[in-house]
Amino acid sequence: MRRASLRLRLALWLLLPLSVFVAICGWLNWRNAAEVADYVQDHDLLSSAKVLSDRLIWEDDDVKASVPPSALSLFVSAERDHVFLSVMGADGEVLAGSADFPLPAVRKPEGTDRAQWYDTQFAGWPLRAVVTTRSMYEAGGARDITIAVGKTERSRDHMLRTLWWPSMEYLLIALVLAIALAVAALTLELRPIVRLSQQLAQRDPMHLDLVVDPQALHTELRPVADTINRFVAQLKAHSEAQRRFIADAAHQLRTPLAMQASQIEFARYTRQHRGEWDTRRADMDAMWLAMQTSNRQLVDVTNKLLLLAQAEHGDAHTRLEEVDLAAVALRCVEHLAALADRRGIDLGLESEAGPQGAFVVAQPALLEALATNLLDNALRYTQEGGRVTVGVQRVNGAIELSVEDNGPGIPVEARERVFERFYRVAQDSEGTGLGLAIVREIARAFQADVRLESNPREAHGLLVTVRFPATTA
Repeated sequence: MRRASLRLRLALWLLLPLSVFVAICGWLNWRNAAEVADYVQDHDLLSSAKVLSDRLIWEDDDVKASVPPSALSLFVSAERDHVFLSVMGADGEVLAGSADFPLPAVRKPEGTDRAQWYDTQFAGWPLRAVVTTRSMYEAGGARDITIAVGKTERSRDHMLRTLWWPSMEYLLIALVLAIALAVAALTLELRPIVRLSQQLAQRDPMHLDLVVDPQALHTELRPVADTINRFVAQLKAHSEAQRRFIADAAHQLRTPLAMQASQIEFARYTRQHRGEWDTRRADMDAMWLAMQTSNRQLVDVTNKLLLLAQAEHGDAHTRLEEVDLAAVALRCVEHLAALADRRGIDLGLESEAGPQGAFVVAQPALLEALATNLLDNALRYTQEGGRVTVGVQRVNGAIELSVEDNGPGIPVEARERVFERFYRVAQDSEGTGLGLAIVREIARAFQADVRLESNPREAHGLLVTVRFPATTA
């Protein structure tokens, strides 16, 4: 799935919390503004009710009420609110105002003013109203007068908007500015990434000389640059190794192929001169023997090249299973016993794995190829009448496979180079120079270590040890 622009996504992530913050601030401002508007409206209503109560007088043993302009002037506004009032005696007599003005069903007067505010409707208008009671005293007792004043809420709503909108406007402007600055900042700060992508796009994929400068990037992006550099270095090393491998393989295969071409040409010439067969029989026998040797070398080199490629492939690290190393060593000894017998070499196997076995995690085929190459090398380079011993033992929780011989050994200065492909200590030897390279690649795939040492039990010779992590069967 194709992702949207990083700049847009980061801007949206910034917009989300800012929008929530602005919304919360707007709601809090609205609530505060509503409290102020409600307080002013309720204060005006109570003030009007007090003015009306002050205009109550006794006249001819009765209470009279008049509505002065000052009582209604508090409600004058540009919004043209409607004002309703009612002044009633204790017996329900209407002294002023509307007789059917709605009063609260339950009276709960508050404070010293004995006032109660409530919401109601009258004449089709929603009202905010206040009702209060004043006691009028005379010689015969006291009379309670109820005064109610109601007003539509146009001015109250206008005040609410007047109080709330300016602060909300500032918040929205701040939000827009924050988003604009964030987008500009992201555009500026993402320029190194854009330059990096352009730099990568302009590189020739066939030339692995790319080096990304981490110092030109932000601290958070420097690990990405280091990873790219390491990856390119690994690709370059792998490419160079493959190039050397192909060159070495071509060099190794060229000589046997040239020899076979000459031998085939000689065989064709002999076929055309059948009369000379008897005099050339010895040459023909030597030719066929040389062709057989050359063909065997080609087959050996080809098989080892394929085995090396298999060991280097990524699949060598997968599909692993527990394998008994002692059983693998025994099969290798049995397989190469005939070669040892032909060369008069004393071949033996020493296993000290114990009853729990010598199980390691590996691919059975590659593990057997590792042991076979080690043993084949020892038999190939040990003189006739020599001795080769294969050992399997458990050392400090790890499993070791060892092959020791009393042959000429390998000089200390050459022990690292023998793991290079096609390198041979003795250039006139019949080996391919791939055996120990294969051993090391297979060992790496199984997280094992390979060591070359002088044979401690002989005056000369070589001891090769492969150390595997142990496992329980």
